[in-house]
Parts: sequence; C-alpha cells; structure tokens
Amino acid sequence: MGELKAIWVKRAHRGKMDAADAVRVHAGRGIAGNANQGGKRQVTLIEEEVWSELMQALGGGASPAARRANFLVSGLPLRETRGKVLRVGAARLRILGETKPCERMDEVLPGLQALMYDAWRGGAFAEVLEDADVKVGDRVSWE
Repeated sequence: MGELKAIWVKRAHRGKMDAADAVRVHAGRGIAGNANQGGKRQVTLIEEEVWSELMQALGGGASPAARRANFLVSGLPLRETRGKVLRVGAARLRILGETKPCERMDEVLPGLQALMYDAWRGGAFAEVLEDADVKVGDRVSWE
C-alpha cells in the first residue's frame, strides 16, 4: 500500500508544472487541464523513493517536480508493472509502459538522464480507465 504524495498539471507542452492538491481524471483522456490529453501517456508517475536515490547518487537536491511527471507516489514500486492496474484513490490507471527520460533531465542535473534510463527509474505512464477525483494523500495500491 502506498500514498499519492504530490500532483502536478502541465498547462502546455514543455510548459511549467503546476502543483495541485486535487484533480479530476477522465477515462481515455487524462487529467483535466493537463496539456497531454488522450493517447497512451494520459498520466505519468514517478516514485518518491527512486527520486531520492537519484538525488543522493548525484549529490543533488532538485524537487521531484523537475521530473515533469503528474503523480509522485510513495511506498509502491513501479518497475516492471506494464499491464497492471493501479488504484489511486477512486481512480484506476492501467500502466502502459516505462517513461524514458529526455535530455531535459540533464538540464536539471548533469548525469540525471543516464542514471534514470534503466530499471524504470524514469517512472511509468498510464491510461485512465474511469472518471474519478484524485487528491494528495490518497492511498495507492495494485488491483
């Protein structure tokens, strides 16, 4: 059992990530107000524990918001979870794959992209299976 520690919404492609206390997710679309709608990457997720390990390894202190993911989860590994259904509060998300880091991660901290590249350390992406409200502090678990 894990917890949703943070939520970020991206207003525009390559745009700023805005922190949110709660969001609405829509089946087949993603997070209301997020730039990415539809497609396979409706919601992106990272693990708090992995981010902390990456920062420690590189001697950095960047906020996990710098990863540009939508949900920060804790207490629940995302590695090798393709096809599994994740419950985030009332929402159900099907993990479709691993999010590979882009060159923007080296803008955050030199060497971060390479360190994130293997073993799902860049997080996961998912599709939304049904409409629901999600808030920071919600429980996170596998179905």
